[in-house]
Amino acid sequence: MVSNDKQSRFGFIRSFSYALTGITIALRGERNMRFHLYSSVVVLLISFYFSITKTEWLFILVAIGGMFALELANTAIERVVDLVTEEYHPLAKQAKDLAAGAVLVYAILSVAIGIIIFLPYILKLG
Repeated sequence: MVSNDKQSRFGFIRSFSYALTGITIALRGERNMRFHLYSSVVVLLISFYFSITKTEWLFILVAIGGMFALELANTAIERVVDLVTEEYHPLAKQAKDLAAGAVLVYAILSVAIGIIIFLPYILKLG
């Protein structure tokens, strides 16, 4: 018989497995998620190149992590809406549009963060 503590640990580890499966599904099936991944790699490389400060790193990492989190939530909302109804419904469209709007707002914020952080470094090169 497995103790409750051991079951709890396995459940905790299993939850990570489910989360990684969700991320993998999104990366394989969602073009925008792959775009965010590639963009993040470029931003991380540029960050290393310019040796940005610890504070700048924090903003970059929050922007990247937030973008992935919102894109995953957007994808989940779209899937749930599709599961509930295959027919066109104005509220289903609104739910999808609202989730996509949240991603767009955060993407614009992330670009602004990138410009504020990297523009001074780029201008020093010229």
